[in-house]
Amino acid sequence: MEAPDFFSVSECKGQKTIDGEQVPLVLAPSGGNGCDALVEAIKANRAWVEGKVVANSGLLLRGFDVRDAAEFNAVVEALGWPDIRYVGPAPRTHVHGRVWTANEGPLEEFIYYHHEMVLIKECPEKVILFCEVPPPSGGETPFVPSFRVTERALEEFPDTVEELDARGLRYTFTAPGKNHTGSMRGRGWEDAFGTSDKAEAERRARALGMEVEWLPGGGARTVLGPRKLTRVFPGRKGRRMWFNTVVGMHGKELSSATLADGSEIPAEFVRRCGEIIEEESIQFRWEKGDILILDNLATLHGRRPSLPPRRVLVATCK
Repeated sequence: MEAPDFFSVSECKGQKTIDGEQVPLVLAPSGGNGCDALVEAIKANRAWVEGKVVANSGLLLRGFDVRDAAEFNAVVEALGWPDIRYVGPAPRTHVHGRVWTANEGPLEEFIYYHHEMVLIKECPEKVILFCEVPPPSGGETPFVPSFRVTERALEEFPDTVEELDARGLRYTFTAPGKNHTGSMRGRGWEDAFGTSDKAEAERRARALGMEVEWLPGGGARTVLGPRKLTRVFPGRKGRRMWFNTVVGMHGKELSSATLADGSEIPAEFVRRCGEIIEEESIQFRWEKGDILILDNLATLHGRRPSLPPRRVLVATCK
């Protein structure tokens, strides 16, 4: 289906063609721009926009002169997708309406590829990012079509992929009591669960599909599992998505990823899958006002190290 008259299909450096689709699909204004006009165009074409997000895995809106968090929030509301509260280790701050800061961890650190809230029972279907202040160097948000990782892992490690999928995975993560913004995984359990009461935190954790172990010094360890290695979601061509965080959590200081019975995942498999993910990554240089809508069920995303200043805001949607 052709783009509505308001939108013009454009290009960006770093874009790839995968299975005949541009990833990301880049939309620019065909005539007048401005946030108010974009909001009205989205409201009039919600089904078309969502179809493109799913078909292309990612949609980049560029050149619409969206200036700040309030205008970005208006775009998020226009899309019509329900809000879902972020649950995870990243330190974040509420900005406006449904808009939060993205991970506030040190800009010089790489945030590894992940599906947002991949381990929680209910995760976002869409992640929407807005560039308010583009970095002078670095700071890209690379993303990866997840099915390509599964396809390539099956080519090289067919038995291992199927074994891990069948046996299931177990994840653990250690969190402090209070927020520590000096770490990209420094969100405290009190903030994450929205309570300082341990019994209430345990109840909320179970509702999300995890158990909590309390540690000396006020910290907590969350335990999640079993989880599948890959998932297939409706409306996405039957593709097996690499819907896990094995590479990002395996053998790390604050986290672990093992088989569900606690036995180790082969280190060479994890190492090679990390290479495949990087080889399949897609990225572009942020420009002020850019809005990137990712199909969170189909793409992993991360953050390249950056020079300051960089301010990217986020909204997560069901």
